[in-house]
Amino acid sequence: RRLEPDLVIFNSVISACEKGGQWERALKIKNDLSHFRLKPDIYTFNGCIAACGKGQQWERGIQLLREMDERCIKPDGYSYNSAILMCGRCGQWEMAQQ
Repeated sequence: RRLEPDLVIFNSVISACEKGGQWERALKIKNDLSHFRLKPDIYTFNGCIAACGKGQQWERGIQLLREMDERCIKPDGYSYNSAILMCGRCGQWEMAQQ
C-alpha cells in the first residue's frame, strides 16, 4: 500500500525550506500541490512568505498575500508579521506600512 503525502507533510517541508533559505523550493512545492489534489492553506502561504522574506524576495511575498486574498484565505498575524519583516529586510518601508 502506497502512502500519499498530505498537506501537513508538504507544509512541514515548506517550513524546512524557509529555515534553510530555500525560497525557490518552497514556492515550487506550493505550486506542485495540485499534482496531489491538494490546495494550499494559510500555513502553506505563511511558510512561503517567510521563505521569501529570508530570500529578500519581497515582490514574490506580496504576490503571495494577494494570492491568499484571491483564494479567500484570510491572512493572520503571522502572515502580516512575516510580510512586514520581509519588506523591512529589503528596505521597502512604504510597502511595509501598507
